[in-house]
Amino acid sequence: MLKTTVTPFKNKLSYPLTKKGITVLQINLGKRCNLACTHCHVEAGPKRTEELSPEICEQLIQVIHKFPEIKIVDLTGGAPEMNYGFKPLVEAARATGKQVIVRSNLTIIFEEGFGDLPEYFAKHQVRIVASLPCYLADNVDKMRGIGVFDDSIRALQLLNKVGYSKEQNLILDLVYNPPLPTSEKFSLTPEQTKLERDYKVFLQEHFGIVFNNLFTITNIPVGRTKMHLERKKLYAPYLEFLESHFNSTTVENLMCRDELSVDYMGNVYDCDFNQMMKLPAKTRNGEILTVAKLLEAGSLNLIDEVQTAAYCYGCTAGCGSSCGGALV
Repeated sequence: MLKTTVTPFKNKLSYPLTKKGITVLQINLGKRCNLACTHCHVEAGPKRTEELSPEICEQLIQVIHKFPEIKIVDLTGGAPEMNYGFKPLVEAARATGKQVIVRSNLTIIFEEGFGDLPEYFAKHQVRIVASLPCYLADNVDKMRGIGVFDDSIRALQLLNKVGYSKEQNLILDLVYNPPLPTSEKFSLTPEQTKLERDYKVFLQEHFGIVFNNLFTITNIPVGRTKMHLERKKLYAPYLEFLESHFNSTTVENLMCRDELSVDYMGNVYDCDFNQMMKLPAKTRNGEILTVAKLLEAGSLNLIDEVQTAAYCYGCTAGCGSSCGGALV
């Protein structure tokens, strides 16, 4: 680990970062993906094989049925659609009246065996949160691979065709993240409301595409983003930049406070970034949690305090960052 002068995140807070009641179950189904994006904090890709097992999938379905306080089941990856258990988890969540979010890279629709996804998503009223880190082709292809922008546009058009963003229960959101920094001229993500307007005008005028919301997300120094920053000798300066823009008003709304993040092996974390950095959630007795232990205890609310690290400054800089975009 490179040394930095960054203040430990928990020392920045005026009170411990406590959990609220759990309402979101975020499941990372595995690292299989048809893309290998340069900024991917999961380090997913076509050569990765790690994915959910039938045993853990069954435990998660039990959790979904057992705990009515879960309002949202948030499926991510990798490409969540490629990993074992995707459709059983969607259907278990919808059968119990929960909202399902799928974090899609869009291009998965054009892979063999996945052409039915637009209709499947619509049938189950899955909320799609789709990565489109820019509305310009060059920027997207640099980050995600040649041709990804064109495939993403075609996918969005197909989703509009089956009713997404046109029917009330078919929600299609897009996600912006900035290019990875190549010098110490760091910047925060643009203002979310204004950028959403720019996206909507451009995509409507050029491609006839409509969508619901744009979420702006900060590049968190984890996974491939962290590797990139270390290669460029920017890791410590970037953390220091994020700390210098710490905004205490974001803390109340941090996503780690009301969610549990579960990996493909059934381990429980406070958030997806802690999951990738192998920083497990702990009970008030210091016990590391698994899905099996949640079921055994008959409770989701076993964690008093969120585990934190220096990269938490990424979620609290400026207007804040979360899986649902800006926090304030």
